[in-house]
Parts: sequence; C-alpha cells; structure tokens
Amino acid sequence: MKRGTIILIVVVLVIVLAVSNAIGRYNTLVGLEEGVTAAWSQVENVYQRRADLIPNLVATVKGFAEQEQEVFIGVTEARSKVNQINLGGVTDSQELLNQFQAAQGGLSSALSRLLVTVERYPDIKSNQNFLDLQAQLEGTENRIAVERRRYNEVAQAYNTSVRRFPNSLYAGIFGFERKAYFQADSGADAAPKVEF
Repeated sequence: MKRGTIILIVVVLVIVLAVSNAIGRYNTLVGLEEGVTAAWSQVENVYQRRADLIPNLVATVKGFAEQEQEVFIGVTEARSKVNQINLGGVTDSQELLNQFQAAQGGLSSALSRLLVTVERYPDIKSNQNFLDLQAQLEGTENRIAVERRRYNEVAQAYNTSVRRFPNSLYAGIFGFERKAYFQADSGADAAPKVEF
C-alpha cells in the first residue's frame, strides 16, 4: 500500500471514532435530559393530585362551617394562582422555578389555614369524608416531597454530566442547558417554635 492510502485510512478511522464518540455522548445527554423531564412530569402529577383534592376538601369543610368564607376564598385563590403558573415542562430558569414554588407554598399556607379552621368545628373531624380527604392530602404532601427529591437527584445527575469534560463540549455544541433545582422554602432552616 502506498503511504497516502494508509494516511487516508487512518484519517477516516479517526473521523469515524470521533463521530461515534460524539453520537454516544449526545445519546447519553438525551437520555439524562429525558430522565429529568420524566421526573418533572411526576412532580407536576402529584401537585395536580393535590389541586384536584382541594375542591372536595373545601366543599366538605364548607358544609360544616359556612361562616368561614374568607378561608375558602383564600384556598380557592391560591389554587387559582397555582394553575396560572405553567412552566411548560422542565425549566432551565431558577427564577421561574422559584415562582412556581412560591405559588405552591401559597397554596400550602392556605391549606394550613383551612385545617386550622377545622379545629374550630369538632363535627368536621368526625366526618368520614373529611378524614378520608385529609389522609389523601397528607399522603399527597408526602408524595410531593418524595418527587421533588427525586427530581433534584435526576437533575443533579444531568447537570453533573453536562458540566463534566468532555461532555461540556458536546453539551455546548448541542444546546444542552443545566436544569433548575427545587430549593427549601425561605425560613425552612429555622426550627418551629413549640409552645405549651
């Protein structure tokens, strides 16, 4: 074989290996990004479950405590705000995720006020419908915490992969951006005060 032919074969092999490596890294990043998207969908799913339970909870409490209109309006408005924020899937923007989280926090606060109202009406606490809804809501709150944690874990794996060399080169070329994380609510680092 001529020297020129050998050089051409070596160059072609190097190009094939480089393209193969790029395709493999691209597919890995796509798989990780799809994992983040799936985890985000599950977060939205449990938030939607909570939003779906709220009208039933409010209706049950309302039947016992008609004079508590302010609380019912607050819960309804908070739920409405949550439904207005649509991230359209996983976001690369921490600011948008913080807005989403703030709206969800407002809904949690409104639900807390509703449950405080329940304390004033002992008949509600003995109603089986209320007890079932309260148990479902508590379970949903636990699911939200679990899914947010899972989302953060998957987003961390994706972000780590996007930032590591040489994936960072391919991520830049193919437009893979870091994903935002859920963060603790403000004041969550302070222990609650318990008074007797």
